[in-house]
Amino acid sequence: MQIETQELPPIGTNAIALLDRERGECVIIDAPQQAFTWASALAEQHGCRIVALILTHGHWDHILDGHQFAAAGIPIYAHRADALMFADPAQMASYALPGLELLPVPIDHWIEGGQGLQLMGVEMEIRHVPGHCPGNVLIYLPAQAAAIVGDAIFAGSVGRYDLPGGDPQVLQHSIRTQVYTLPDATVLYPGHGGTTTVGQEKASNPFVRG
Repeated sequence: MQIETQELPPIGTNAIALLDRERGECVIIDAPQQAFTWASALAEQHGCRIVALILTHGHWDHILDGHQFAAAGIPIYAHRADALMFADPAQMASYALPGLELLPVPIDHWIEGGQGLQLMGVEMEIRHVPGHCPGNVLIYLPAQAAAIVGDAIFAGSVGRYDLPGGDPQVLQHSIRTQVYTLPDATVLYPGHGGTTTVGQEKASNPFVRG
């Protein structure tokens, strides 16, 4: 399986694609602006069809193109704790960029922490990592030694917790119990910025030491 990432507007949010060219299938994680166009072109380039969109959480910059995936009939997965954000994203207008059209994103499958998920024949483990956002999840891919973590943790930093539903103590607990318990060699793919590893963050993240 191949993992591709693309930083997209309007604030540099990462969209991530999991590609299996042998099966001809692709899973997209997060849907910032232009994600649908990027994902569609990438899938076509590799001879794949998009079989699912997983949203790591409900913040506006991660769901802007969600409605386009829904309109294309692509099943969408997310955590129920962010249900109101998906159903009524306009409530985030006060802390989104002005002038954006925030359209509802229908969720087909609610996922929970501790749940196993199999897409494209790949075993995925869902871990609930609230603190930045109530419904933030990470998607752990054991066979690929990789985890897509949303905005819970970044290279040398952590997700902000001053937005509605954020809580610094909850975030620290989530990172220690759900991120730092992954194998040290696990590559972390955050919602913003470049990749890092569990071991690197446990050793040097100034906000949450392992």
